[in-house]
Amino acid sequence: MSLPVTLTDVSRAFRMPGEATRNGRRMRTGRRTASLGSPATAPGTAAPATRAVLRGVDLVLPAGGITAVIGPSGCGKSTLLRLIGGLDTPSTGTITLGEAPVTGTDERLAIGFQEPRLLPWRSLAANVAIGLPSSTARADGAARVAELLDLVGLTASAHLRPCQVSGGMAQRVSLARALARRPEVLLLDEPFGALDALTRLRMQEELLRVHAAQPTTVLLVTHDVEEALYLADQVVVLRTLAPDERDASIARVVTVPADRPRDRADSRLADLRADLLEELGVPTHHGTPALV
Repeated sequence: MSLPVTLTDVSRAFRMPGEATRNGRRMRTGRRTASLGSPATAPGTAAPATRAVLRGVDLVLPAGGITAVIGPSGCGKSTLLRLIGGLDTPSTGTITLGEAPVTGTDERLAIGFQEPRLLPWRSLAANVAIGLPSSTARADGAARVAELLDLVGLTASAHLRPCQVSGGMAQRVSLARALARRPEVLLLDEPFGALDALTRLRMQEELLRVHAAQPTTVLLVTHDVEEALYLADQVVVLRTLAPDERDASIARVVTVPADRPRDRADSRLADLRADLLEELGVPTHHGTPALV
């Protein structure tokens, strides 16, 4: 089962510690003045300085689909993921999971991180079991862990410790752990970023295979434009919309052509990749005649 996620006019700004403003001018303040828990500032006194990260984000993650978010470093991709996951609160706007507003962490949602973050003293099977709901009966939990290990191709390695397996295998354990509670929304923050190129390609195939077997709504944060186009139904470009702005917003949402599994050599994907890279400020020389 999967749920849609809807973001409406979502913005996020952070107070800057040690700084405040008066009449538009920056000044130093004590830690108390600039802290997140400070009381409202009285008229005529220094207001805590803020740094806006996201502004006016409107986005729908379709139920059962895969949405990828790309953008330059520091543009708020991980902040967006944390807001959807209930790990942070928007300064303005609303986020709904299905029809319910996101007000904190939700058992219908799971998060996978760039590093596997496995407990080194536990077996792979025991690490997967960490993701099970606390109310799960022992027999049901064992059956679910066995099902997930089979799904990610690690049944024969269930007894091993994290130090005894490769990075790709550890990442598969992390994915299985995130799926243990049967989430209706799965948030993935650069899940393959630390892997070598070939392992990364294999893990992309693994994610698609797992998603086909257990469809859930997926939000994938990545710096890899090619990965986004290969995996996602839609690609969201997050960046500042003007040179003098610091807060990012959605510049573009691209619907990716072709059904999965896709041909990595598809000319339509190559054209889109060049287009997106150029939009992010990376010259591609796509279409430039080769030198003879």
